[in-house]
Amino acid sequence: MESDEPEEHEDASLLEVEPEVAAHDEAGEEVEGWADVEAKLPASEHFDDAIKLYLIEIRKHALLDAVQEKELALKISQGDGDARKRMILSNLRLVVKIAKRYRNRGMPLLDIIEEGNIGLIKAVERFKLSKECRFSTYATWWIRQSIERALINQVRTIRLPVHVSDEINRMFRENRVLELKLNREPTAKEVADNLGITVQRLRELMVVLKKTFSIEQPMGERGDFCLTDTIQDTSTVLPTELLENQNRYELISNLLEFLSETERKILTLRFGLEDKAPQTLDTIGQGFGVTRERIRQIEVKALEKLRLMIASFEDLERLPGKTKE
Repeated sequence: MESDEPEEHEDASLLEVEPEVAAHDEAGEEVEGWADVEAKLPASEHFDDAIKLYLIEIRKHALLDAVQEKELALKISQGDGDARKRMILSNLRLVVKIAKRYRNRGMPLLDIIEEGNIGLIKAVERFKLSKECRFSTYATWWIRQSIERALINQVRTIRLPVHVSDEINRMFRENRVLELKLNREPTAKEVADNLGITVQRLRELMVVLKKTFSIEQPMGERGDFCLTDTIQDTSTVLPTELLENQNRYELISNLLEFLSETERKILTLRFGLEDKAPQTLDTIGQGFGVTRERIRQIEVKALEKLRLMIASFEDLERLPGKTKE
């Protein structure tokens, strides 16, 4: 029987506070207008139109009140796929709000948002009417856990010294605990004091996190590609195999909803989804007014997002939009 609490893993320090004891409710805070969100993005984030398109797209989904959350939670427990989808889409802006807090920790904002979306999906799957809190409070735990786990996994990939990795894990944990205790984002000094380190050391750890993603930084005169675009990953299954497997067509259709509009259109055209004929990179590039290389980059990035989301599910029958028989 699957637990509705975060699963145990080797970074247990991140999981010491359960979602129900959060001292504040994200839903009770005013969500910023998307113009404000975009205005606060670092200049380096603006090169990717996918972020702007994504922010515009999720504005279309209205926020839920407490009554609507309970109604949807009941329907979801009864296997209503449409209710599950609505609960997810209505909380995508919550993910963006939380993701912004991790913006300066080395991972591109769009990747942080995608990791947060995975956490949101898990929260929707596990939320029960018996929870004595708003869904946003419960979901915040899962969203942050998913983002922090991705950051920690990246640290491991870079193979930092064990003691540095441990310090980063503790930094996340103390930040989480203090935020819940103080009902606000803690200052650098407060986190450092609780860790028993100097503020300078805390900043050094943040720099380490930022540098681990240096190969993801935009390059070129227009900032339209990065170093990872030139590196082939031979350790995993080719992303295109995800779309070539017809048995997973319904899976792909559901998860496409969590990509930006541009990514969705490109994959639909590239692989002939929705009964359309597959198109070449050149043809798609002409339609979008960009180079074939830019289309290829967006395609690869979108496919990788799909692969990560698929990997987050232990059972394909639990996908969003999949109703129980």
